[in-house]
Amino acid sequence: MEKFEIKLHDGPARLGMINGMETPTIIEYESMDFAEDQPTPYNVPIEIAKWGVEETIKNAKSSKGEYAVIHGAKYLDLRIKCAIELEALGFKKLIIANGDELLTKPMDLVRLTVKLRENIKPDTLLCFPYSEASFIPILVYMGVDLFTDAICKFYSYLNILMAPNHSYKLDKYKIYKLNESELYNYNKETLDFVIREVREHIKMGTLRNLVEEKAATSPANMTALRILDNEFQEYLQGYTRLY
Repeated sequence: MEKFEIKLHDGPARLGMINGMETPTIIEYESMDFAEDQPTPYNVPIEIAKWGVEETIKNAKSSKGEYAVIHGAKYLDLRIKCAIELEALGFKKLIIANGDELLTKPMDLVRLTVKLRENIKPDTLLCFPYSEASFIPILVYMGVDLFTDAICKFYSYLNILMAPNHSYKLDKYKIYKLNESELYNYNKETLDFVIREVREHIKMGTLRNLVEEKAATSPANMTALRILDNEFQEYLQGYTRLY
């Protein structure tokens, strides 16, 4: 089994190495091997969310996938239960489900990410499979290790160009004239740049500066950072470097 080694912290963010690959990093979505799960929408009654978690755990017991999915809808305790039970089954790469919905709910996003990171083992990797480039720095800052290129294909289909701080509908903003394949490659290069930028800031101990810079460009990012600072100072300071 691949062993994940943490090389450096900058706040809760982790610079690590697994199978010769430096993290945080971008994974090709189509190369990922998923354990069978039971997806549920984010805003469902708790009975349905419990059923989704139970089915996900049951399916995972007989699955040999590399990545397991943390379900539980909007219920934090169910999410933590799901993550802990998947980890106990031997899964070391856990995917946060309903990521697109969470990005529109900064309070839920922050509380879930922090509580997951506090309750799972340090050598278990958290994956956020569907994130715009502008959200990657704060997600890494909270302890997420892996991202995917899934959004690149989706945005290229919608004719959306992804820049480090913003996304642009090219039907409205005539920045470039790109076909779907060219736009997909452009968006992948944007993600590649952002993750490289994040890694370098971790090495320099300046990731917090980058997170604050991104917060100034997005109300959702700003809200997430304020919630993180107001509710989870102990979590942040527990990993802060001493000079």
